[in-house]
Amino acid sequence: MLFTLIKSLCKYITSINKAVFVMVTNIKTFKIIFKGSLEFGNSKTYEKVIQMYERRLETYYKTDVLLSAEEMFNEETLSLDLPRVVIPEGTEKKWKGTLNLLKYLAQYAVAGSISAWFIDGKIKEHHIVEPHGDKVAVQAYLRGRELIKERGKENEAMEALNKAIQKFERHAQAYERRGSINFQLKNYEDALYDFTKSITIYDNNPDAYFGRANVYLKKTELEKAVLDLDRTVKRSIPLQPVYWKARRIKGNCLSRLGDYEGASREYKMFTARSFAADNPNFKWRKDVFNKYGKVLLEAGSYKEAIIAFNEAMKIEEAGRGKKKTSADELLHRGIALQKAGQKGFKSDWKKAAALGNKKAAKLMEEYA
Repeated sequence: MLFTLIKSLCKYITSINKAVFVMVTNIKTFKIIFKGSLEFGNSKTYEKVIQMYERRLETYYKTDVLLSAEEMFNEETLSLDLPRVVIPEGTEKKWKGTLNLLKYLAQYAVAGSISAWFIDGKIKEHHIVEPHGDKVAVQAYLRGRELIKERGKENEAMEALNKAIQKFERHAQAYERRGSINFQLKNYEDALYDFTKSITIYDNNPDAYFGRANVYLKKTELEKAVLDLDRTVKRSIPLQPVYWKARRIKGNCLSRLGDYEGASREYKMFTARSFAADNPNFKWRKDVFNKYGKVLLEAGSYKEAIIAFNEAMKIEEAGRGKKKTSADELLHRGIALQKAGQKGFKSDWKKAAALGNKKAAKLMEEYA
């Protein structure tokens, strides 16, 4: 009797263990990415943040967070620093716990921001965690950043960002934003100073490198621009628009430098990417397909060039709501068709000539 009871109890415990195992192994996981930093300004605040982190972890989150103190905190810079943390399998509960913890700690920061992505095949959630406290440096920066978006408010934005920098001299983001204003105002030397200063303080911000690359482009220093665009790519991820902006412009620079193979690589990656309509890179697809076709033409890849031009012609021109094929597209597709030994090149040149393209008209005469 006792043996039978023990045997039944063992079976029951085994079934419970199996059920728990199934529940645990069936928990859905997601890809999660954290990137950025929060600056705390002084050692007193930094030590307080460490204490609040430990207390919060013990009281609220226990093990339901994805980042350890060792991964986050940098005593040397008095910051919470996440250059790029990719968690391939994180649970939704731990994602929410970690995000809430970061938001809690951000209230003690004086500068910086952290981007967080929750991915299930595509982006399910994207959050930017940044300081929103009543510190003067925080409020001045936020005001300056908003004023930049308003036409004619550049001077007011500059004043606000100057104030943020005066209150916290290591405000890398304020320098980067001020650099953008100086660039808009064509104060290129001042913009160069601001972007470089931002990079010196915090060298993992892709926007600062991208801004400086654009200054180098204005100064026709293409090699320097390419270096900074490459740094932009390395310090960003494909989920960020700046990553693709940098690849597109890097392709343009390499093309101008005669590196058609290098330009082709950049354009190929850009054209293979699918952009949502609200992505700032969406409007550049037609332009990049055209430029991709031209570098392929220069490299002697005529059949691939034809495909690129065809894709360009399929894309509706931004803001027009209709497909509009330019004389330039027709001219170069005609050249690619002719060099590939395919039919239709004369038809393309004829249409291009009708649109006023003199080179196409000349080619028509030569092949009449």
